[in-house]
Amino acid sequence: MKDFYSRTGSWWGPAEARISERDHQRLSLLHAHLGTEPAQVLELGAGYGSTAAVTAQAGHAVTAIEISDRADFAEELTIDAPGGSLTFIKDDFYSVDLPRQFDVVCYWDGFGVGSDADQRRLLRRIATQWLRPGGTALIDVFNPFVWAQWDGDEEHRTPNPDLGYEHELFERVTFDPVTCTATDTWWDAARPDEKISQRLRCYTPADLALLLAGTQLELATITAGDLTFEATRRPEDSGLLRRHASYLAILRLGPPVKD
Repeated sequence: MKDFYSRTGSWWGPAEARISERDHQRLSLLHAHLGTEPAQVLELGAGYGSTAAVTAQAGHAVTAIEISDRADFAEELTIDAPGGSLTFIKDDFYSVDLPRQFDVVCYWDGFGVGSDADQRRLLRRIATQWLRPGGTALIDVFNPFVWAQWDGDEEHRTPNPDLGYEHELFERVTFDPVTCTATDTWWDAARPDEKISQRLRCYTPADLALLLAGTQLELATITAGDLTFEATRRPEDSGLLRRHASYLAILRLGPPVKD
């Protein structure tokens, strides 16, 4: 995982390590589900740090964790955060020791890297170590209905130096319907024998609810596109989850799990 994000970050960082509309959209989602009052926010897998920066600029106290070399780009972001703050930690969120708890834990576009056991271990850390009582986790979940449609797809990305994209790249996606896992493979056209892949475990909302069993976290609502709906109800738009590569799971911290 670390190597994949470090290498792809070296390809894309000069172009993408900046604040964009996507970062503001994520902040809007946080405010829609948590309100706008200043909060203690933990962001996992923070990448270049742009979403964490926007969140801090909105007045929140943000702790951001990123294991890969993408974290090195965070130093280049200008943080003007009146009332807010940003602490960036380059470390592994499976082992990092944090001295405080948080009102909200965010994991944008990364949950599912690794095994089911890895995801459950992370969910337990969120519930038992990082979230305050009554806290909320916002987690992007890869959607199998869309990734399955992309099985066998290949993409060719040509360089665009004016925008910071210096490399000619290829991508291939495969999907295993038995394990519900997508394999996302990239390579530089100049080094076709040096392919690098990430494996993404995809979860339907029902699968996610099963994964959460015993973690103290409960799936409350789901946001896909512009629509938010209760996890126990079928959305009015029956095709909604077939159009989005991921959906946002809003998890509430429930009472302690009894042994």
